[in-house]
Amino acid sequence: MKITRAALPTAPTRHPGPHPTPQALYAAPRPDPAPAAPPWDLVTVPARHGLEAVDILRRRPGPALGPVLHDRSCDTLGFLVPPGTAERWNVPGSACTQTCARPAHTRTEQPPVAGTSWLLAPADSAPVTDPDRLRRALGEAARIIETGGPVCG
Repeated sequence: MKITRAALPTAPTRHPGPHPTPQALYAAPRPDPAPAAPPWDLVTVPARHGLEAVDILRRRPGPALGPVLHDRSCDTLGFLVPPGTAERWNVPGSACTQTCARPAHTRTEQPPVAGTSWLLAPADSAPVTDPDRLRRALGEAARIIETGGPVCG
């Protein structure tokens, strides 16, 4: 079979249109409709330990508790903490993971970690949990669990 010019695909004919003005070419970008949430790190702990810490943090005066995730099997809890926390986190029985994800802004948005749900959603909390307060609460929670204290309240 011979390929002829008529058988080749052709680009659509371009008709020159109006050229954009220099102001349109260099206009400032439009801001995003919603401001981006700050990045965060994630402290994960066993569920019992985390629930005790949540209870402790909610009863104490001070900055509000940030969003808290739980896995669907209810084995672990995750506390959103400020970025950079993972570099200096050293609390036995917990792990802190550095992330580049951004948390959701509202309760109805999907959590940023697959396979999790909100225990305390972003709309109901501070943007993140203070790592020093969390460290103290986790220490107190470990002592409560060690002595066979209350599960919550």
